[in-house]
Amino acid sequence: MVFIADPLTDDRQTLTMRDAWAAHLTDLVDADPRLAVVLADISSEMFAEAMKAHPDRVINVGIREQLLIGTAGGLALAGMRPVAHSYAPFLVERAFEQVKLDFEHQGTSGVLVSVGASYDWAEGSFTHFSPRDVALFDTLPGWRVFVPGHAAEVPPLLDRAVRADDSVYLRLSLRHNENPHAVPEDSLLVLREGARATVVVVGPLLDNVLEATADLDVTVAYTNTPRPLDTAGLRELAADTGDTIVMVEPYLEGTSAWLVAEAYEDRPHRLLSIGVGREELRRYGTAAEHERLHGLDAEGLRARVRRFLA
Repeated sequence: MVFIADPLTDDRQTLTMRDAWAAHLTDLVDADPRLAVVLADISSEMFAEAMKAHPDRVINVGIREQLLIGTAGGLALAGMRPVAHSYAPFLVERAFEQVKLDFEHQGTSGVLVSVGASYDWAEGSFTHFSPRDVALFDTLPGWRVFVPGHAAEVPPLLDRAVRADDSVYLRLSLRHNENPHAVPEDSLLVLREGARATVVVVGPLLDNVLEATADLDVTVAYTNTPRPLDTAGLRELAADTGDTIVMVEPYLEGTSAWLVAEAYEDRPHRLLSIGVGREELRRYGTAAEHERLHGLDAEGLRARVRRFLA
């Protein structure tokens, strides 16, 4: 747990998280012969030059997501550090059996990088939504999950993922905060202090939470590395707010509730979980509209937190 720090930069986001990831990964592939990139058509145009320079280490398997994960797992068995990429529902849900077998069961590790998040491309409909992805990774031991809130947070997180010995899921989104924040490794960054509750917010929902709680007497702590969750820091913070906790996550509501319960098995606490609802919204619309309908905009968040505190 670390208290208020300066942002990484003062600039508004000008590139998307995917832009920042692809540019930085290209540089890393040039510098590290151990790295391999496996694609399934998605974002392949962003690696055209890298494919020419490293045809044996930048591979496009086509629209075959199970093969994508299988190839990455095989490269890991051969001693490479694979980075596999596609839309979240294709990378995680469609190919989850391969993630389970070709990484977890085989005892290998790699980096999986998704785009699309919970409903970024709302026009693409339910086939392109993946609010359940982090919950699925929670069924496998040892996976780290990184959820940046701004494009400038992506390169340092990617560096950590590539250097790690264990497996990492990097969840990119078009939703973002106005400014990036330098979050110390595996810690909560405290941006505001209060007395009535501790609000922990993950990734791109930070600005909405700060606006929603602007006049509420609550502590706000930010993380872009929700796995492992800084439960020791949470316990320390929440002790000053009556062990009253609000978890705000940009994926399925309640995903982190089990971690909070595990951290608090020795003392009572109150928890409000806020995230993407379980009800399917059978409309296209825009990502902003889905955010509002799930109550994840500032107005919706404020209403739920106020009811909880009342």
